[in-house]
Parts: sequence; structure tokens; C-alpha cells
Amino acid sequence: MKRRIYFFLKRAFDIIVSFIGLVVSSPVWLIAVIGIEISDPGPIFYKAKRIGKDNKEFVMWKFRSMRVPKKESEKSEASFKADTNRIFPFGELCRRLKIDELPQLINIFCGTMSIVGPRPAAVDQVVIMRAGKYNIASTVKPGLTGPAAIYDYIYGDSVEDLEDYKRLVLPTRLALEAYYPENMGVFFDIKMIWYTAVCILASVFGKKPDKIYKELTECVADIREDVFQEANI
Repeated sequence: MKRRIYFFLKRAFDIIVSFIGLVVSSPVWLIAVIGIEISDPGPIFYKAKRIGKDNKEFVMWKFRSMRVPKKESEKSEASFKADTNRIFPFGELCRRLKIDELPQLINIFCGTMSIVGPRPAAVDQVVIMRAGKYNIASTVKPGLTGPAAIYDYIYGDSVEDLEDYKRLVLPTRLALEAYYPENMGVFFDIKMIWYTAVCILASVFGKKPDKIYKELTECVADIREDVFQEANI
């Protein structure tokens, strides 16, 4: 019964917050549209194919932060890391301030995503991101933010080499994706939203939120190796 009430409140919260967010952030949308067109003329939005709840495919909206790929091979997302050579200057700013994620408020309002949850998996990454028992992440709606997304923002984005990312970042990220469905709740969701705001502000002022990083890594320290082995990374 408590679980049903929680999911009801979560959906109501998602609808209200995403609607308010769309209205309040509308000036930022205008700035983003102008900035993208000036920095790299082309499509404003990037429509990404993602895997969400119950492993169903949906389209996730983002502001485009990378130059349009010239080769078919550049379109793959299986590398886990963005091709930094394709990120244009204004796109880099959008990524750092998470402005590129704002269009996902549309996904949240429509019900394919939630404010807090595991990050949606790319279609060509799902065999790793939802491997074995860690497929538990697919039992809830993917989120705009969450423990794995925060960890990746604090630490993962700073690891540029793909192999280093797989070895140093991905095991903990996978563990945190699986951690959320087993620990989700009203207060945990509020904490994740607060942590997200703190992390963005810390990035603006050039500081690292060490306490948040430590808390996230310690809460899954005992299962990171299991994730690493089961995913065959």
C-alpha cells in the first residue's frame, strides 16, 4: 500500500514539477535555441532512442550539443563517452550546466520519464546497462537525475579515455543504477534533487562535491566488483 501511495505521489510530483519547470525555464530555452543556432547551425533538438521502464524503447529529447555527424560511424552511442571533438563551444556550456537536459521535462510530463530514477539506457548499450540482476533498473521509469547520473556528472565526465571509463567509472555507475529501485522513496528522491542542484552549483564555481561523491561510492562499494564481472566489461 505504501508503495502504491509513493508511486502516486511520485507521478503527481513529476507532472507538477515538469510543468512548472517548462514554464519557468522558457527563457533558458530561448537562449539555448539562439546559442545553438549561432554556435553550430542545424537541428535544435537531439532525439535519442532510449530504453526505459520494462525495457521499452522511447524517444528522449535533448538540446543538441554536438555537431551533426558527417559519418555513419559517428552516430553510435556504444562508447559510453561523448565524442568531445564534436561538442561545439556553446554545447559544452549547456552540458556543464545541464541545460541540454531541459527538454526531458517533456518526457517527464508525458510519463516516459521521471524526475528521479536510473538513467535511460541507449539502445546499443542495454546489454551492458541492464545485464543480469541489474535489470532491476528497468522496473522503474528512467530519471532526469539520480544517484548514477550524479556520480557520472561528478566523476565520470572527467574521465576522457574510454577504457579508463569502463574500468574506473562504469562498475560504480551500474551499481548505482541498480541501487535506486531498491532504495527509492520520497526522502531519497528529494535528496537526489538537492544533490543535483549542489553539484551543478559546485561545477559553476569550479569545486568538487567530495562529500556527495564519497557517499555515492560508499553505498555500493560492496557490489561494484559483482557488477564489473557480470557485465563482462
